[in-house]
Amino acid sequence: MNIAVVGAGWAGLSAAVRLRQKGYSVVVFEASRALGGRARHVHSRTLNSRIDNGQHILLGAYSETLALMTTLGLDSAALLHRAPLSLESTDGSFALHVGSLPAPLHLISAIMTARGLSIVERIRIITLTRSLQRRNWKVKAGLTVSQWLHQGGQSAQVICRFWEPLCLAALNTPVQDACAQLFARVLQDSLGGSKEACDVLIPRVDLSQLWPEHVEHYAPGGPASLSVRRGKAVRHLAATSTQVELDGMGFDAVVVAANAPSAHRLLQQLAPTQSGDLYLESLARFTYIPIATLTLQLERPWHLPAPMLLLTDKPEQLQFGQWLFDRSSLMTASELQQAELTDHQDYAACQINIVISDARSMMRHPLGDVVAAITAQLQQQTRRLGPMPAVVGHEVIVEKRATFAALPGLKRPSNDTPWPRIWVAGDWTDTGYPAVLEGAVRSGRNAANAVQRALSSSSLRNVVRSI
Repeated sequence: MNIAVVGAGWAGLSAAVRLRQKGYSVVVFEASRALGGRARHVHSRTLNSRIDNGQHILLGAYSETLALMTTLGLDSAALLHRAPLSLESTDGSFALHVGSLPAPLHLISAIMTARGLSIVERIRIITLTRSLQRRNWKVKAGLTVSQWLHQGGQSAQVICRFWEPLCLAALNTPVQDACAQLFARVLQDSLGGSKEACDVLIPRVDLSQLWPEHVEHYAPGGPASLSVRRGKAVRHLAATSTQVELDGMGFDAVVVAANAPSAHRLLQQLAPTQSGDLYLESLARFTYIPIATLTLQLERPWHLPAPMLLLTDKPEQLQFGQWLFDRSSLMTASELQQAELTDHQDYAACQINIVISDARSMMRHPLGDVVAAITAQLQQQTRRLGPMPAVVGHEVIVEKRATFAALPGLKRPSNDTPWPRIWVAGDWTDTGYPAVLEGAVRSGRNAANAVQRALSSSSLRNVVRSI
């Protein structure tokens, strides 16, 4: 059987690999030339280098993503920099480091030894987390993260320094708007899991090289095939009880793994039904929040003490930076030495990334003013780390639909659609996760499993009829 996948993001490629594992021939259609969707590489003309369209991190709890890399024959230990969770501000006023103790002592000891929090604040973090665990990681329906935290006695300082950075990193939605139950699910799999589950994994290579580009070469054996057609946007979708047509090409089934607006545009071409109209309405309910990443090219490597540091944002001064990532901290000593002996502007060792979650406010200001203000923010907040190398170039990438707004009560669609032989995949489906990379991978896997179940049942019915 031949299956089509529309979209070569993390969800679509995950579905393609799973379907190929099951013995189906798969064709992936991707409008872009790069693979990875909203987590891919781009070519920066300004910097004359290949960079990511946004800084992304993974967690040790991302079991399906790590398993997928293993399926593709990749060594995740070599491709990902793994380190225990560490939250440290650039100015040194706050620090929390997870140590080597087994769970749950690893988290308790990290909080009790955190710098910048009072004893009472530390105890209240532990009390709230343990209470959530006793309730099987369930919170009252309809609560925002802010409401849940205030009910749990968390101080304004703890929310600002500890909870809000975690919430923005996980949900890209402000605490006053974010769904507390969805946040609790993230905490369950990370802080509530094994010690390794809350490890931070930072890609050493660009996001397309991490695993998406390897999908084209995945060949587990058997007569089936897997191909990726880059630069091929699907314009027309039609379906009957026996096949699906994409731009006139017939397939036994299709997984639409585009973003929700693109999936809506394709699915609304199908024959209207009451259930179909309701499904389309669920796709139209999403609102979106942008993420911006500022890449600064420095004249030399900075040698920061950690690959990821917290910044204190001051929006009233246009200082929107929240996270600072140093590429040189991910490199070996020999790689750094080579970079310092060569033209720096061609090397990632001299690049730092500043992430602005929920970039809506930033986008209201002239880009040049924002870049200047964030550069000043770095210089002010990193004085203890030594002089910041001179900036010789920059690139700003804004992913306008980076994530859906993770609001309480948001009803997300399932992988199944009302139309025969058509499924969807994406981090916006009902994965139980927010719009994160692991959610996309799981959605692709779930869609592929649904395809197999449906087609296997259909084949069995045909066999029974023929007897």
